[in-house]
Order: sequence, then structure tokens, then C-alpha cells
Amino acid sequence: MNTKTFDRVELLLGTDFLSRAQSVRIIIFGVGGVGSWCAESLVRSGISHITLVDDDVVSETNINRQLMATSSTVGKLKVEVLRERLMDINPEADITILCQRYTPASSEDFNLQQYDYIIDCIDSLKDKLHLILYANSLPEVDGRYPVFFSSMGAALHIDPSAVKVADFWKVRNDPFGALLRKRLRQAKSFPKRRFLCVYSEELPLPNSGATDEQCDYKAVINGSLAHITGIFGFTLAGLVINSIHNS
Repeated sequence: MNTKTFDRVELLLGTDFLSRAQSVRIIIFGVGGVGSWCAESLVRSGISHITLVDDDVVSETNINRQLMATSSTVGKLKVEVLRERLMDINPEADITILCQRYTPASSEDFNLQQYDYIIDCIDSLKDKLHLILYANSLPEVDGRYPVFFSSMGAALHIDPSAVKVADFWKVRNDPFGALLRKRLRQAKSFPKRRFLCVYSEELPLPNSGATDEQCDYKAVINGSLAHITGIFGFTLAGLVINSIHNS
């Protein structure tokens, strides 16, 4: 690794952190408004092994909030454009891209046990529910299991000071999180381990007509801003970095 790139990371967190950062393996599901900023922050902090999962292409409507979305990348695969950017930051990084979608049917394809951290930035309710249950039921291997972090709804918010971190069951004022918990209770199926979420305590602005059914298979289209999705992504990255630093 070109150590000059990460001199200031080392000054703050130490040589041992950089060594661990080079060895951990992270998978990010969804590299849109939240996941893209999370991936960039991780790479700029010395993380070397990241798998990006997303089957979507860049659209004009992504430009206002997604890191790799520009007028020149419209129509290109998000994972390919983001990988190119991340490799430009650290040419020695190991960035794997999977142009596919996480679903209950595809869940076994990802071999999640190989990762140290699983980051959930999925918008689809049904797919997110399955990932929450599946990732938090993985058995221990050599005394460890993947650490799971999840993003709740970043849309319909404008107050950066309201972005918080809490246990999934203690998230407040987040309709998406409330809907996830409702579905889990209805199904009487619960995550086996507790996990932290990034969310906003700001009550959503009145711009949503989402229903339970609309959320199941695709993201509901709501207004969103880069400074909020960016803070969500950076906060997720911060959770990973703190975890590595404290391990």
C-alpha cells in the first residue's frame, strides 16, 4: 500500500489500524445515495477489500445525491463507475463488483460468511427484511460472525444534525424502520442478533405517498438531498472504522 496516501489516517488511528484495515473484507448492498458515499469513505480510510452489489445503472435523477452520478456516467452501471473511482483513489485496493440484486432467491450466491462487515443500503422492503434476518443468523466461524450495519430511510430529510445511530429496535421517527419492525412482528420472525442503524430523528417532510405494498419490491421515489445521503453513508463508514479501531 502507498503509505503516503494514508499518512493522516495512520497519524490518527495508528499502524495497527491500517494493518487491520487492509485485511478486513466488507460487502455493501446498494451503492446509491447512501452506499456510494460509504464506499468512498472506507477506501479513503485505508480499507482495501470491498465488494459492491447493485444491478442498477446511473440515471439523471441520481445526479443530485449519488457520488458517481454525473452527466458523463448516465446509463453506465453504478458498480462499474464507482469501482473506477475507488481504484483511482487507491490503485492497490481490491474492489469486487457484483452487478446483481440481493433477493431471497439470490441470498446464497453471496457467501456472506466470508465477510467481516455487511453493510445494508437496500431500499426494497422485502429484500432488506430478508438480508436483516439472514445476515444476523449466520453462525460463528472461528469465534466470529460478520458485523451488520443498516441504513434506514434517508429520503424526505433536510436536517443534518438529526442523523443518529441506534439499535434497530430503538430507531425513532423513521417510517421505513417502523414498517420493517411491523413486518417482522407480523411474521413472528426476528433477527437473532442486535445491530446498529443509521437513521434520522427528523420527522419526514410531507412528500411521501408510500404504502406497505409499494415498498415491497422496489424503492418508493421520494425527494432526497446529497448532504443527507452523504451523512448517512459517512456514518455507516464511521461505524465500520470505529469497530476496526476498537477490535
